Amino acid sequence: MITVYAISSKVKKYVYVGLTSNLEDRLNRHNSGYERTTRPYRPFDVIFTKGFSTRLEAREFEKYLKTTTGKRKILGT
Repeated sequence: MITVYAISSKVKKYVYVGLTSNLEDRLNRHNSGYERTTRPYRPFDVIFTKGFSTRLEAREFEKYLKTTTGKRKILGT
């Protein structure tokens, strides 16, 4: 199963959307500073997850969540 996820920085106003087959490992990588893109915004909390059976479906939904409309859906605004 592929998971589309959104994480929110605990210290700055920043939301990151991604996909993974191992959410626990991926969150640890973000919080440990291994990911250059999210390093300045750590630590993170998971604020959204949704599972998909194929990577293609997950990628399409991830692209939607990265739009303004998609981020509003995640944040409830």
